[in-house]
Amino acid sequence: MAKLLKPIKKTLNRIRALNNNLPIEIDINIDDDRWNNDFEPNIEKTIFVALNELNAQIIQPIEISILLSNDKKQHQLNLKWRNIDKSTNVLSFPQIEPFAPLSGLLGDISFAYETITSECKQLNIEFSQHFTHLLVHGLLHLLGYDHQNEESARIMEDKEIKILKILAIGNPYNNGKI
Repeated sequence: MAKLLKPIKKTLNRIRALNNNLPIEIDINIDDDRWNNDFEPNIEKTIFVALNELNAQIIQPIEISILLSNDKKQHQLNLKWRNIDKSTNVLSFPQIEPFAPLSGLLGDISFAYETITSECKQLNIEFSQHFTHLLVHGLLHLLGYDHQNEESARIMEDKEIKILKILAIGNPYNNGKI
């Protein structure tokens, strides 16, 4: 079992400017030593940019839980909650109604280090850029977006591309070109 590092608990005061001067708390839990605290600023910035670009309607303080884990844990979560017997790069567990005004716990997003690393090698992309894309993808799932059909996939991908462009990351669906 991987050593549980001290969880990082951070309230993002910069997001207070979004609307109603309400805070967002991001709980970052690291349970694999290959992750490190260097991801905290990237997570904060990505969530801030995404919620701002989406014009998120925050009506009460909100919280998002992030788990930086590994393939073994991700496999367990995927099997338990989705009945899929393998690991995956990112999993989202929404706790709110799709597209509802935001309040309370929005949900949990979990990441698998090995899967993300492997995808980066296969796609010849930087880990931080791929992780940022997956964070945006996971956040959009928490808010109600999905890719269950062509139309919903196109809408979700368009949102991802716009948010990533603000973050100076190329279009992941077009070989990384902005």
